[in-house]
Amino acid sequence: MKTLITYYLDMHSPEQIRGKPLPDDLTVVECRIKQFQLNRFLYQLVGEPWEWTDKLSWSDAQWQARVERPEQRTWVAYHQGAIAGYYELQQDADGNVEILYFGLVERFCSQGFGGPLLTHALESAWAWPGTRRVWVHTCNYDHPSALANYQARGLKLYREVAGDEG
Repeated sequence: MKTLITYYLDMHSPEQIRGKPLPDDLTVVECRIKQFQLNRFLYQLVGEPWEWTDKLSWSDAQWQARVERPEQRTWVAYHQGAIAGYYELQQDADGNVEILYFGLVERFCSQGFGGPLLTHALESAWAWPGTRRVWVHTCNYDHPSALANYQARGLKLYREVAGDEG
């Protein structure tokens, strides 16, 4: 079993974004009416291949408390009517926006959607009033292209942690 390595990346200005445009056949929509059940479904749909398990045992009340807050926002990407991926943003009182979850549905990986969807996430984070910093963490158990995609879009690695500490 390999050692878990967690990578923390951030950016401090929207000018740092090295964007990729959305393909014409990829539509991204914000879920303005919050439904915790949708977030739970997206978490499972996107996260299953990467063993996102930390929230699988959560109750409806826990999901609702996390998702249905003003500082939590969700976007879903669609390709030909199917869910291709999603991301969640969370803003704290200091203006730090975390890309809380980001990913593509497994069947849509390697189709060139990751860079454009991440660009959309970064632009959405910076468009949120009060944003001063955008950050994300990933790990070596994530998709093999995840870290490279984050860096290619302009996020800078500022911390790397081996093991379960964090």
